[in-house]
Amino acid sequence: MQLFVVALSAICLFAQDPKQSVKLKPGKAKIGSPAAAAEPTLDRVKLEAFLRHLNLWTPDIKVEIKDAQPSPLLKGFEDITIKASIGERFAEQKYIVSTDGKTIIRGEVLDTSVNPFSREISMIQNVGQPSLGTLGAPVVVSVFTDYQCPYCKDQAKSLRENLIQSFPKEVRLFIHDFPLEQIHPWARAAAIAGRCTLQQGEENYWKYHDWVFESQAKLGLETFRGEFMTWAPKNGLDALQLTRCFDTKESDADVAKDIASAQKLGINSTPTVFINGRKLAGSLAWEQLKKVIEFEVKYQATAKNAGDTACCSVTLNTPGAK
Repeated sequence: MQLFVVALSAICLFAQDPKQSVKLKPGKAKIGSPAAAAEPTLDRVKLEAFLRHLNLWTPDIKVEIKDAQPSPLLKGFEDITIKASIGERFAEQKYIVSTDGKTIIRGEVLDTSVNPFSREISMIQNVGQPSLGTLGAPVVVSVFTDYQCPYCKDQAKSLRENLIQSFPKEVRLFIHDFPLEQIHPWARAAAIAGRCTLQQGEENYWKYHDWVFESQAKLGLETFRGEFMTWAPKNGLDALQLTRCFDTKESDADVAKDIASAQKLGINSTPTVFINGRKLAGSLAWEQLKKVIEFEVKYQATAKNAGDTACCSVTLNTPGAK
């Protein structure tokens, strides 16, 4: 197995006071014994101060040192995850730190025999999500979106106009909900409505997807329900079923699962796209996305270590379903 250490780029988020010095790797030796006295400890306060200076993390940035475990690569070192955050925004970095705290390797260990984005691929749950494209396609595009986000609107239009036309057999697209409620007050209601619509079939969901983005400018927190319920029966949906689902927030649990998944993946903005696990944040021009997809299609022709495994549609137990 070949291993590489890959450098990480610095982040510039914005958190709170350092935590007290704590031993990272607790041992079983009794206090006062020679073994206990000899065991190296890591000064967390000193480490945090060093990392704040290294990354320009100002005092309003909260820094957490977590997930310490023995490094499989280097004896006498710990693998540590550092989380820097302000409010709901955060980023994580991985370090390999000697147990005495004197040496830090900034990077992560990669196994060249597996996909470098395998962790992200395993964390993105595509089964049951709204989808388009070819079952079993070698390339999966997973989009975390917010229906009130103007950048998401632009990207949604670009993907709808170009993705399947350019890659009719090579790609499968999945949509995930990540409503940013702090800045978009009706985004979660729109996500709930989308999930309710999905219960009546993916074809109806895509009608909704296009409508809600096209209508973005006229929708509001107080007007969303009325506009949605007016649109639905005109487009062949069961209004009674939709009303029950939307008013009881029946589908909110699915939205919550997507939000939790997005947070675990470290997403803090929309739109965020994953192409076979490769994270691309922000609304990218179609030509940029196309190049990444083309690269992945070519790579998967021989690598065959990613692609669509969601394979099947999920049948929902809804009234009138056969």
